Order: sequence, then C-alpha cells, then structure tokens
Amino acid sequence: MWFVFALLSAIFAAVTSILAKIGIDGVNSNLATAIRTVVVVIMAWGMVFLTNVQSGLSEISRKSWVFLILSGLATGASWLCYYKALQMGEASKVVPVDKLSVVITLVMAFVFLHEKFTTKSLVGCILIGIGTLVMVL
Repeated sequence: MWFVFALLSAIFAAVTSILAKIGIDGVNSNLATAIRTVVVVIMAWGMVFLTNVQSGLSEISRKSWVFLILSGLATGASWLCYYKALQMGEASKVVPVDKLSVVITLVMAFVFLHEKFTTKSLVGCILIGIGTLVMVL
C-alpha cells in the first residue's frame, strides 16, 4: 500500500508544480509560498480532526516535537527556494533539479539513519544525477 501512496504523492507533486508555475505569474514567490502554506495547514488540520486523532498531541515526545519542528523549518526553506526557482526558471528544468532530493536523501539516510547503501542505490543515484543533467542542459 505504501507504493500506491508514494505514487499518488508523485502525481500530486507534479500537479502542484504545474499549478504553482501558472499561479505564481506576477506574484512574489514568498507571498505565493505563504498562501500555499496556509492551504496546506488548513488541509492537514482538517485531516487530523476528520480522522479524530487530535488527542494524540499530548502523547508526542519532546524528541519528536524537536524533530518535527526542524522538519517543518526544512520544509519551509525548501518551499521558499522552490517557489523562487519556479518563478525564475522553467518548470521542466526546476523540477528535475528539485528531485535531486532523492539522491541527497539516500546519502543522508545512509549517513544519519544507517540505512543500507547498495550497489543498486549507487547506480540509481548516478542515473538520477545523469538524468537531471540531461534534462536541464
């Protein structure tokens, strides 16, 4: 089932990029990011209340709070940079560079989470890197 959700995530990310590129025309990228963020916050909290899991707030550990907040800050920085890049460049070039996050994630997962980095992972990273270069040049 994880694959279905991951695939849906990729589809929605693609739709997001196209809609954002159209919507950002004539709008400051920081303002556009703020608008998008408000929509995401409303949607996320709506899902929390819809699924009735709001009582879990009190059960979140201090460590989880710290890392979720740091993750939120990283997300905000990513979105701000992404929208600025999307405003300045072509979506067909910005998006592949943004997806280099796959390679960076694999390396960071190996270093910080001690996940396996196999020959298959290495070949995949190289191919993604080469594919990105081909798409942006």
